[in-house]
Amino acid sequence: MAGATLAEIAKEAGVSVSTVSKVLHNRSDVSSKTRAKIQRLLERYGYLARHRPAASAVLRGGLIDFVINELDSPWAVELIRGAEEVLHGVGMSLVVSATHGRTRLARQWLDSLATRPTLGAILVVPELTTEQHEELRRLGIPFALVAPVDEPAPGVPWVGATNWPGGLAATRHLIELGHRRIAIISGPQRRLTSRARADGYRSALEEAGLPFDPELVRYGDFTHDLAHRHALDLLALDRRPTAIFAGSDHQALGTFRAAATLGLRIPEDLSVVGFDDLPFADWVTPRLTTVRTPLADMTALAARMVLQLLAGEQPETTRVEVATELVVRESSGPPGGAQPSDSLKS
Repeated sequence: MAGATLAEIAKEAGVSVSTVSKVLHNRSDVSSKTRAKIQRLLERYGYLARHRPAASAVLRGGLIDFVINELDSPWAVELIRGAEEVLHGVGMSLVVSATHGRTRLARQWLDSLATRPTLGAILVVPELTTEQHEELRRLGIPFALVAPVDEPAPGVPWVGATNWPGGLAATRHLIELGHRRIAIISGPQRRLTSRARADGYRSALEEAGLPFDPELVRYGDFTHDLAHRHALDLLALDRRPTAIFAGSDHQALGTFRAAATLGLRIPEDLSVVGFDDLPFADWVTPRLTTVRTPLADMTALAARMVLQLLAGEQPETTRVEVATELVVRESSGPPGGAQPSDSLKS
């Protein structure tokens, strides 16, 4: 059985693939007798020789997988930075994989787990399917989710942000400046983060006695290009908005571009508020008013959850939401350059 797979070795040993994986990962929760039996089979079929780089990686302190949908943005860099700082502090390394929203790539990542010494995983992916969850459980790999599409099943560790209060604060800020016709460009409607930010927007309108107008709501994909098209559409309305709350800083940049295309000044003709407070928010002109999401803190917390699970400890809570904060800069101001009204009446 030259070139035997882990499944074949597990079958011969009379154990699960998860148990073989634990031996490969140098876990302590396998009896010495079972460990010795599995190690003999791994050596007999040349498995360790075929995967020597992976085996030696375990001896250097172990690996944690970091899986994210996209890598080509400052948003991804901030998320990776938080996890890397925590793991570097304990002598562990981070392996980053991008799925680009493709099921095939996610499947390839899962298939590779049993052949390398991954000790845990931090998943910044839109969703974790039942199949993926079951596979991680079967392999004995602890994991934590970051900013999932929907609230995960009970007991699944995850870290999010206070998106509803963030949307509320952003919209309140624009109302307090005197804006009455405020549009929103949010992310995908099915995502928990998008819906929560939009719900915060709607709650601020209701709180101020302002009507909710579906004509002023657009859902996108948190990217610059689609937000640009949505903003052009909104600004072409007969009664165009005087302010746009963008669900991400990238969407805010798309809105900036639309305003420039139409010859509108920010904030004199159009106020713009973003979400995330990525580094470029402080570099653009005018500097972007936005809701700060501590992205690095989110993945740092997720990394600590995984480390706790690896140590055989249960996190105090499996659900953590970090606080967002409005950061006021120059991209928001009174409508038409007027002074803010003391009244909320139109």
